[in-house]
This record gives sequence, structure tokens and C-alpha cells, in this order.
Amino acid sequence: MIPMTLREIAERIDGRLLLAEGTGEGDIIRGLSDTDSRKIGTGDIFFAKPGEVTDGHLYAPKAVENGAALAVVERELELGIPQIVVDDVVAALGQLATEVVERVRQHGRMRVVAVTGSNGKTTTKNLLKAIFERHGNVVAPIASFNNEVGAPTTFLQVTEETDTLIAEMGASKVGEIRYLTNMARPDIGIVLMVGLAHAGEFGGIEMIEKAKAEMVEALGEGGVAVLNADDPRVVKMAQKAPGEVVWFGRGESAQIRATDVEVSQQGTRFVLHSPNHDPVSVEFSVIGEHHVMNALAATAAAHAAGIPITDVVEVLTTVTRAERWRMEVLTREPITVINDAYNANPNSMAAALRTLAQIANPGQRTVAVLGQMSELGDQSVFEHDKLGELAVRLGVSQTVVIGRDARPLYLAAVAQGSWDNEATFAEDADEAFDFLRGYLQPGDLVLVKSSNSAGLRMLGDRLGDYVKGTLA
Repeated sequence: MIPMTLREIAERIDGRLLLAEGTGEGDIIRGLSDTDSRKIGTGDIFFAKPGEVTDGHLYAPKAVENGAALAVVERELELGIPQIVVDDVVAALGQLATEVVERVRQHGRMRVVAVTGSNGKTTTKNLLKAIFERHGNVVAPIASFNNEVGAPTTFLQVTEETDTLIAEMGASKVGEIRYLTNMARPDIGIVLMVGLAHAGEFGGIEMIEKAKAEMVEALGEGGVAVLNADDPRVVKMAQKAPGEVVWFGRGESAQIRATDVEVSQQGTRFVLHSPNHDPVSVEFSVIGEHHVMNALAATAAAHAAGIPITDVVEVLTTVTRAERWRMEVLTREPITVINDAYNANPNSMAAALRTLAQIANPGQRTVAVLGQMSELGDQSVFEHDKLGELAVRLGVSQTVVIGRDARPLYLAAVAQGSWDNEATFAEDADEAFDFLRGYLQPGDLVLVKSSNSAGLRMLGDRLGDYVKGTLA
């Protein structure tokens, strides 16, 4: 974070400053900020965020023990360090982030590249980070820090030396992306797609479309909207763009597009087309045809920023995985285990299943280990049904469904034709692991996929360790 005095911080977040012994209003804070006391280090700011399960105020003493220089709280505590008392800690976090970003932008050198979409945000964010790091100092989120807490925590890391801020922006209701864009004011705004992620909270895909369009609406006249030419709902957002639009996709209308896509267990190969440059073959190690769109989106944003396509291609050929627990190949021999269980919605789950079928070698058994897709509301049963049918149509050798919330997927697979034990239901991950230990054999190709809340990413890691330690 840029240096700010205690007084400046208190004024910006509309708080009441309580000094500790030996401190003054002019004392300067230079550390980072977080709501997790375990991540606090010397000189950092601890935001004591109340939560649904626990209360950050209870962990403030631990934050002090770890070196916090300031605590932002909603009630006064006995801490021995300065405190700023505010009405809403999360709002205060956003206010401070807005101030810090604005001060850095006044120097005129930092650009903000923001990405949203129902699928692919984190993968695209990682690709953007890798590309822009070749051209200056970059601040980007870790993991999926893309909500009203994670995003401003990332924004507060910028300094006068930051050349590019990469912002990942998620939402579960209309207005949340606008809230984040008001903090960061993107120069380049990417919309990947409109799908059914968080459909239950949004109340329908029309509201999801409205929410994602907030990214485009936030751009100024000099801003560039990077839009998916293959998604009709995203295409409509061009009408809201106040400035330039750069299109990416698989179709002829896209300025940045891919042709001749080939998917294998080693990765994805495609030919990249871009303005004023000859087509170039790209060896992209990330598995899955759907990740080509993420690569195209990152390429389009780099193109909008004036980064040579040759630099982008060099990065794409060196990236080895989308992200931890996202199409991550844990083992290749004697069994291939792919862990993609960090997140899931109907679009990403279907894409993962199709990838499983695409990359299987002739005669190779495919095993889909699937858990629930969360936050689908009244669409949950219907969408799980569709995936069960898809697994059968794709010819998946064995579908293992885990958890009561995902049971409609299992029932649909059975009803669709998995009558000879091609579909198995397990109450929990332990039961599924026991089944898989008895079922798997050398040569199998295994995909583990679910929403984060289902916890199957740990089952995926467990399977990988089992293969490495027992079968290798």
C-alpha cells in the first residue's frame, strides 16, 4: 500500500481514530491489509470483519500478535495499537481501496485491466498477470479474490511503482460489479461470458447479463471493452460501450480468434489470428477447449494495451496450468487424475465433461467424479439432470456422484441408460474414495469436478496421492 498517515486513513473511511500509547495522528502506515488475522504481518492493517459464522473482532488480538499496526473495527477493543472505529468494516475496506487506487492513478502510469464472466475469470486473470508482468510491475489477485472483500484487499497492494492492476470481479447480484468498478475504474474491461453461475441468487440469466454489463458501463470514453463475439448476451453489451470494442472468439467476426483447435491430454493446440499479424500456431498446455476462450480474452486485452502478439504467444506456450484445482493434472501414469474441483456451474461442468471425452485415447476408460453445483436455486435439479444425461451421451465409462445435493445427476444418468453400474452414488468423499480404490485400474482417465463448497478438490488430491504412492 502507498504510505498514508493514521489521520488520512481515518478521514477517508469516515472513522473515529483511537490512538495507542506512543502513537500519533501523523504516524505512517505502509503495510498491506487483510481480514484474516493469520495473514497479517508487521505494519499491516487488520480489518475486523464480522461474518456469518464468526467475528473478526475475536481475532484482533492475534492480528496484533502477528504485527498489525492498525485495526479497523466496528467497536472499540483493548488492543494496544491504534484503532479506527467505523460503522461498516467492509465498506471501510472499499473506501480505503478507492482512495489508494485513485492516488496511484493520479501519477498517470497505472492501467487497470478488469475481467468478469460466469466462467473463466481466474484462468484469464492468471494469463493476464503472466502477460503484463513482462511489461512492468503487476498487482493481481491470488486465488479467486473477486468479491467485495477480496477485490479491495488486492487493490490496496498497489504502489507508485505499479504499472498494471489486474482486477478479477465476481458477483452474486446486480450492483456488485459496479461497486468494484467504482473502486478500480478499469481502462480495459473484459466480459468472458454470461452463464448460470449463481443463478439462484441472481434470479435468472437476464439479471446475470445485467450484472456483467456493469463492467462495460464502467468504462470511460478512452476505455476498451473486450467482449466475447460468440456469446449473444455479451455481444449486446457493445451498445453500452462508450469507447472502443475489441472482439475475441472462434467466429470470423472476432478480431482475436482461434481456428484449428485440437485438444489432448498434453494440452490444447490452436492457430491464433490477430490484426496486422500472420496466423501463429500456439501450443497451450492448459487442458480443455473451453480454456482457449480465456486465452483469447487475455490476448485481446494485451492487444488493446499495445503488447505485441509475439510476447503473448511466448507466455501462452509457457503456462502449464489454469490454476490450482482447475483442470490440474495431478498424475499421468499409471492413471491420469485431473482435479477441476475448485468451482462449478452448468457451463463449466459440461465443458469439463466434454473435455474428458475429447482427450480420452481410443479404448481408454473415463471416470467422472462429480459433486454438486451450488447456488442454482430452483434450477438445481434440472441442471444436475442435464449433466447426468450428458455424461451418458458422452459415453463416460463410470460416473461417480457424491452427496445428496448432487443425487439428481446420478438418477438422471441411470434413467438415461447407465443401467449396468456405469453410474455410482456415494454419500460422501470417503465412500467415493473407497469405491474408486477398488474400481480404478492402470490406464484410466479420471476427472474430479464440483463446486468449491462440495469439497471434492481434497478428494482429487487424495486420489492423486493414492496413485503416486500406491500404483506408481
